[in-house]
Amino acid sequence: MDTCRIPENASKCSGNTMECFMVLSTQAQKISIGILCGLFGTMCVFENSLVLYLIFSSPGIRKKPSYLFIGSLALADILASIIFVCSFVNFHVFNKAGFSKEVFLLQLGGVNTSFSASLSSLLLTALDRYVSITRPSEYKLLMTRKRAWIALGVLWVTCATIAYLPLLGWNCCLLDSTCSELFPFVDDNYLSGWICFIMVLLGCIIYAYAHVLWRARQHVAYMEKHQAQVGKQNTRMRMDVMLAKTLVMVLAVLMLCWSPVLILMIYSIFARLSDHLRKVFAFCSTLCLLNSMVNPIIYALRSKELFSSLRRAFSHFRRQLKASEESPEAESTHKSSVIET
Repeated sequence: MDTCRIPENASKCSGNTMECFMVLSTQAQKISIGILCGLFGTMCVFENSLVLYLIFSSPGIRKKPSYLFIGSLALADILASIIFVCSFVNFHVFNKAGFSKEVFLLQLGGVNTSFSASLSSLLLTALDRYVSITRPSEYKLLMTRKRAWIALGVLWVTCATIAYLPLLGWNCCLLDSTCSELFPFVDDNYLSGWICFIMVLLGCIIYAYAHVLWRARQHVAYMEKHQAQVGKQNTRMRMDVMLAKTLVMVLAVLMLCWSPVLILMIYSIFARLSDHLRKVFAFCSTLCLLNSMVNPIIYALRSKELFSSLRRAFSHFRRQLKASEESPEAESTHKSSVIET
């Protein structure tokens, strides 16, 4: 087991670095965490998988850059849920700490990559809406599918590189620095840098959405003033306004779910955390699964295209189910007629 400079309030762990971060002390706490992770994680994977299916099974939807970015968000949420639930439950509920430093940092990098990619996908979607509303006549020329795929490629590579810096050497064991009180082997300076990266992403998203909503409000006022001239352009404006409001709802949910975690991370850098706050952090961490679970519900309720695609898929499934139920009867009728002949 790698030994690093552990937090002073965890010195009672007799030098076992990993056990110092197993903060759930009662069976009730472990069962609660296990139930929350199992419920949120399962629903998140199912719902986001459905969103990906609806997007990429519909040629009209998957050609639009807006939905490519939403698909990236759904993929990031799926990966975050799977990696987070497996590693978090294994560590905090089953108290398994027999894996190496490299394996732990690999798992942590996967969670950080997915969360960062989720935020970055929201940022790309905000920029997509910004261009669509501020420069509608040039939107199709500026936001092409090729550019969208390139942006997504840069997004995932950048997020993965930043997330795996501890595995590549920026950790408190290799640097002989003080480890974070919240994450084993993670250097406090790296945690500060990662928080700054996330805060910059959030700041850019908030700025872009604020401008989008301001322009959307102008469009609404314009449409109400020119009701007699409502046409294709105004229909597009309505769709832009609807999608902008939807994504603001997504951002509001994301901020609500992740603010407690980020606040405790920042607090841990400047002050020493008590055992109670570390337990609170463990429970607040499950809110990320709630955020990933709520996002697809917002899409289904607010996006007319996705909701229509969902209804078509459901109708197709019902027809197939009905046909499969009727086919044995038809086959039996056919056999009986052959015997009679």
